[in-house]
Amino acid sequence: MLSKDLLRNKYIYLMMLPGILYYIVFHYIPMYGATIAFKHFTPVAGIWGSEWIGFKHFQDFFNSYYFLRIIKNTLLINFYSLLFGFPAPIILALLLNEVRKLWFKRTVQTLTYLPHFVSVMVISGLIVDFTSKNGLINDIIEWFGGTRANLLMNEDLFRTIFVSSGIWQEIGWGSIIYLAALSGIDQEQYDAANIDGAGRFRQMLSVTLPGIMPTIIILLILRIGHMMDVGFEKVILLYNPSTYATADVISSFVFRKGIVDANYSYSAAIGLFNSLINFVLLIGANKLSRKYSDSSLW
Repeated sequence: MLSKDLLRNKYIYLMMLPGILYYIVFHYIPMYGATIAFKHFTPVAGIWGSEWIGFKHFQDFFNSYYFLRIIKNTLLINFYSLLFGFPAPIILALLLNEVRKLWFKRTVQTLTYLPHFVSVMVISGLIVDFTSKNGLINDIIEWFGGTRANLLMNEDLFRTIFVSSGIWQEIGWGSIIYLAALSGIDQEQYDAANIDGAGRFRQMLSVTLPGIMPTIIILLILRIGHMMDVGFEKVILLYNPSTYATADVISSFVFRKGIVDANYSYSAAIGLFNSLINFVLLIGANKLSRKYSDSSLW
């Protein structure tokens, strides 16, 4: 019975209480504010006093000139991040797992972890400096015979710069969970594979990867659930009007409409639409995972 379980594990539930309260206070209670997406919100009238207009903001967004552009940009950036960024920490963890020199392994880990702790503002500043006409990357391009150019002003290069810098910043931090999963693999499996004549590469394919596959699947499901999310801070710090065609995403568009233009209801509608799509993607990815593998979120 629930009452007996609560009594028997009361200290565990007490430990859970701060986390539960955090989500209730800062995530669930504020959800009532999403109703402004269906209203013509004005700060003077307040949320409940504002005029109800139904799905007008959603219709305006779907019919706007920017709809297809920002959906395309958001999906492409996330697709490239998933294609190149998701496997990167897995590959790094597998490589570190094969390193036998402890000092070298710790050095690589430290160097790859550090960028995660640098603020987005500093990272963006470094990217702007490195990609400027007189920056380091242009020095390298000129050394190989190319011509100098402000790379961030080129709309065709924005996604490449954004995704590659994100991989550099998060690859080390993302590898931690895979290294933890690798430590849980039974060493006897490697001994058995070695006796059967399997080399290091074969052991990685037959023992290591299957051992961390449940972790990979769970993180992949969670990543797919954020396919419509791109951090607006970094986008806003890097993009400019000349790169809007490939750089403008849902989060940056919401920022401009909600904060800059003070069109709160319209931006709330776009944000609600974005969350709904993410929710559908998460449910779909989890359902497929449960159907074709033994791992899923629920």
